[in-house]
Amino acid sequence: MNPPNSQSNYAQPPYNQAPATGFPVSAGYHHQQPKANQEWSTGLLDCFSDCKTCCITYWCPCITFGRIAEIVDQGSTSCALSGAVYTLICCLTGCGCLYSCMYRNKMRHQYMLNDTPCCDCLVHWCCESCALSQEYRELQNRGFDMELGWHGNVAQGSRGVAMAPTAPPVVHMSR
Repeated sequence: MNPPNSQSNYAQPPYNQAPATGFPVSAGYHHQQPKANQEWSTGLLDCFSDCKTCCITYWCPCITFGRIAEIVDQGSTSCALSGAVYTLICCLTGCGCLYSCMYRNKMRHQYMLNDTPCCDCLVHWCCESCALSQEYRELQNRGFDMELGWHGNVAQGSRGVAMAPTAPPVVHMSR
């Protein structure tokens, strides 16, 4: 018999089991490795592979950025609003790259892209035009018509034109 001051009154796990961690684990649980990040469809310095985008981005980056932001935000912000905020930040601080690098990061996470050749902020700080052009080309290569914007792409997709999804489709169950 155990002494009265011992904690034997409380259930204790057997010694061959790991202590509880607070995370539920099912019996059929197998640790899954996260999917590896993908390479960008074009390189950072492939700006001249699309001369039209390259020129627009160099002379008026707010247009390119606005289009990227609208697609990345899935239509929750407009091209015009994003471009205006970018322009305002550029005019006030000269550092629009601080705003645009956040969208590069968001886009990389949506599409599981590598952070190459270096971190997002450094890419935008060192070569804003090249970074914006690469992001624009990436979205084009994923099936987006950048000039249509998010809602135009959704409408085009509902007419049977393929559009690159950002997440698995939701299946509604009906009886």
